[in-house]
Amino acid sequence: MLGFLSARQAGLDDPLHLRRAESTRRVLGLELNKDRDVERIHGSGVNTLDIEPVEGRYMLSGGSDGVIVLYDLENSSRQPYYTCKAVCSVGRSHPDVHKYSVETVQWYPHDTGMFTSSSFDKTLKIWDTNTLQTADVFHFEETVYSHHMSPVATKHCLVAVGTRGPKVQLCDLKSGSCSHILQGHRQEILAVSWSPRYEFILATARSGKSRQRRYKFNVINYLKRVNYGKICNDSRKGLKFTVSCGCSSEFVFVPYGSTIAVYTVYSGEQITMLKGHYKSVDCCVFQPNFQELYSGSRDCNILAWIPALYEPVPDDNEATAKSQLNPAFEDAWSSSDEEG
Repeated sequence: MLGFLSARQAGLDDPLHLRRAESTRRVLGLELNKDRDVERIHGSGVNTLDIEPVEGRYMLSGGSDGVIVLYDLENSSRQPYYTCKAVCSVGRSHPDVHKYSVETVQWYPHDTGMFTSSSFDKTLKIWDTNTLQTADVFHFEETVYSHHMSPVATKHCLVAVGTRGPKVQLCDLKSGSCSHILQGHRQEILAVSWSPRYEFILATARSGKSRQRRYKFNVINYLKRVNYGKICNDSRKGLKFTVSCGCSSEFVFVPYGSTIAVYTVYSGEQITMLKGHYKSVDCCVFQPNFQELYSGSRDCNILAWIPALYEPVPDDNEATAKSQLNPAFEDAWSSSDEEG
């Protein structure tokens, strides 16, 4: 690290290299944060998490009980030990609460004033964050497994929705209707995701197979297949994994039973396993501003993982004093002295 700092100070290296090196070091040192708790609100498993990309401060969670919770991740108390409090929640008594398990929650990419949620109750709901009321509701004939909005789109406001049926439906937030239906799969669609780089590329997947949609125009990409091995999942529901951002070599965090497996994206090499939950982990989300990770589990808990701090360096004066201590003044007591 000192080499990066010296090169940066002398103007010999790109500032991006130092930032990526430090981000990589922090991600490789992730450990369970023992000083920070996330307030426990859900009465059953946590299925999905999402952190808003505008400030990186507020986090949404959706549970198997249909409840949605909004957390403030900032330490407003300025104390070393603190709890991330729930700002508000859509509880069971809320008139617009989902009837069944919430499978996906997502912030509107450009503004914290709106977020979306989808559920096994066959609905996709658009929420006003300030009033915590639904602005629009899309109804489907099949169970909804997943939905996603493009993080980079500027020419459309389409939400891709994957259901138990074989068709992907695109819901237009501007018109309030399902504007497109994409066909190609033969079974249920468990996952959908827009490209983080191209606003008209959509990837969809079912159990065992995936397809990449080039919507509206074609983009040629070189794709290399990487095998990460088998993932432990005893549920028919999809697992929500996440990818780091800003590292020299990006990492992917995948729920693996009661642990989280960390792999390098491009090689598939397993780096480590993060252990802390008591039951199966269903989701995790990466906070790129501080290289933090949050995970949700069927044990109803949300855990925070932070980069390990540097080990304290001993003071040279203390080390010298200990080395110069006269052996005659050291404690040479032994249990054999009392036995004799």
